[in-house]
Amino acid sequence: MFQQRIPLAEPLVEVRRGAITESRHRGHVAAVEPDGNVVASLGAPHNVTFLRSSAKPFQALPLLVTGAAERFAFTDEEIALACGSHNGEPIHTKIVASMLEKMKLDPEALKCGIHEPYSVEAAAVLRAHNQVPNVLHNNCSGKHAGMLAVALHLGAPIENYETAESPVQIAIAQAVSQFTDVAVEDLAVGIDGCAAPIFGVSVWAMALAYARLVAPPESFDKRTRDACERIVRVMTAYPELIGGTSERLDTEIMRAAGGRVVSKVGAEGVYTAGILPCKTWPNGLGLALKIEDGDDKRARPTVVIESLRQLGVLHDESLEAVSRYAFFPVQNRRGDVVGEITASFELIKPGEL
Repeated sequence: MFQQRIPLAEPLVEVRRGAITESRHRGHVAAVEPDGNVVASLGAPHNVTFLRSSAKPFQALPLLVTGAAERFAFTDEEIALACGSHNGEPIHTKIVASMLEKMKLDPEALKCGIHEPYSVEAAAVLRAHNQVPNVLHNNCSGKHAGMLAVALHLGAPIENYETAESPVQIAIAQAVSQFTDVAVEDLAVGIDGCAAPIFGVSVWAMALAYARLVAPPESFDKRTRDACERIVRVMTAYPELIGGTSERLDTEIMRAAGGRVVSKVGAEGVYTAGILPCKTWPNGLGLALKIEDGDDKRARPTVVIESLRQLGVLHDESLEAVSRYAFFPVQNRRGDVVGEITASFELIKPGEL
């Protein structure tokens, strides 16, 4: 029987207990400039996986490019929430409700489903008041509100805005194609946790997309370049709307970087970032990684922080601000520290291959 060869992942994180390395997390990393030049990598950067929630800034692009955001007078905060995977805190649900009110729609119009708030505190408040979560608490509710706005603006049915044949999703696929250099017909397509289509591209293409988000090529039309500028501006200005008010990796990285980085996680160990043009990276830079086993808790943040450190993006005070995500102690049931979870890789530059 034919077996598809799985691209080889590299060890990225070690879980040590005493003198023994008990477990390893492996994966793929790529750092890419807007022209596609790879400046650092590890593993197999051409491994294809789903963008998951890392796609959200690109799923929000049609909201701006079509003029839907302008028509409904969406604020910067509302645009930011459309790009986020929010915690379901009151600050988030109020903004989604505002977006729906501007469109004269009820929450039932959202097709993303219901789950408990990511915020432990918000979930506890609901339980304390014998309340159940509603669709506004879904981490993708802002994204879906943006999709509804595009559907209304295009005169498309809102009943199936989340299906692949909707003009909304076709416009999103075209945006993903433009930024990743993958033809629409070559995009792998699946269904995300929120019921909307999601696209599979290589880790390299993910990094390319984020490099172009923060530094769009002159060949892109002005509306698209302007949309990129606003998305980057609102994400960095309102990091608490991309994740939460505390203890969310995206939020903490953008706070620490002080407007120099756009950060966005995706499920199953996916991470993407755009480094705005700076002295170290004058053309801008995209970073993408995939933890092979999908770990989101101990492997992904460790690899993210270490990659950004090695690329010279986080250092000194900014690195210290996120240090708690770079290393995790292994504890026994009494709370004694008996080991460590730590990064164990060096990114490879092209000349070192």
